[in-house]
Amino acid sequence: MHIGEVATRTELSLRTIRHYEEVGLVVPSARTRGGFRLYTEADIARLMVIRRMKPLGFTLDQMRELLTATDRLDAPEPLDPGERATLLGVLADFERAAQQRCDDLRVQLARAEEFAATLAARLPTD
Repeated sequence: MHIGEVATRTELSLRTIRHYEEVGLVVPSARTRGGFRLYTEADIARLMVIRRMKPLGFTLDQMRELLTATDRLDAPEPLDPGERATLLGVLADFERAAQQRCDDLRVQLARAEEFAATLAARLPTD
């Protein structure tokens, strides 16, 4: 599919998708004869991982690290047990970090909701 459809499906801007391509996080699976980018469902899945990591504050390098680990785990070539264990450790570290960041965001949201409720309580009711 073309980049416009990918942007719609991922809710990312064309500029953002191109930026992720420039920094090597995603590469279009193909190009048309006219040079237009073509993406697959796997490319969309990759972009969705990136989109989900961004609001949790992961850096581009961290995104790259996780994607590299998942690419290797998903590769058809068999992994030796040591490499597999290392890659699963990387995934476990990211899972813990994501859970911690979600917990932190829940605290921030609760504080924001308390603040909004405090303001609402100060407003006169008619």
